[in-house]
Amino acid sequence: MSEPRAEHLTADQRAALEAELAELEGPRRKAAIQAIKTAREFGDLSENFEYHAAKNEQGLLEARIRALRERLHHAVTVEHDTDEHVGVGSTVTIADEDGDEMDVEISAVGGVSPDSPLGAALMSAAVGDVVDVQAPSGSWKARVLAIRRA
Repeated sequence: MSEPRAEHLTADQRAALEAELAELEGPRRKAAIQAIKTAREFGDLSENFEYHAAKNEQGLLEARIRALRERLHHAVTVEHDTDEHVGVGSTVTIADEDGDEMDVEISAVGGVSPDSPLGAALMSAAVGDVVDVQAPSGSWKARVLAIRRA
């Protein structure tokens, strides 16, 4: 099996994932354990919906914890000193071919992924550059109007 590819995160993005992990491993895990304990007190486990629901919820919680740990383990923290080129953590104002403007954040956490068609096209672009976005629905061009860091 191949080694997972490194995910580039800003310091703030890494901190957000670490905070989520701490919440899941602390209070949320304790709540899941308490829910299972309470459901066990309802009697026969083979027909105890509350018990099965609590165990299912615990399984989903543990899966998310494993995914976050793996993601953080392979993450690389990136720092950008300038707003000259688009990178992870940039908020970019672009205009499409019709002149419609939109702001996009290049982020592996809650924004446009740098691996997505739009994110990949914008990476390393500078203000004034026109990039070709190869999306599944067809290609389109976007002009970079502004770049700023969060």
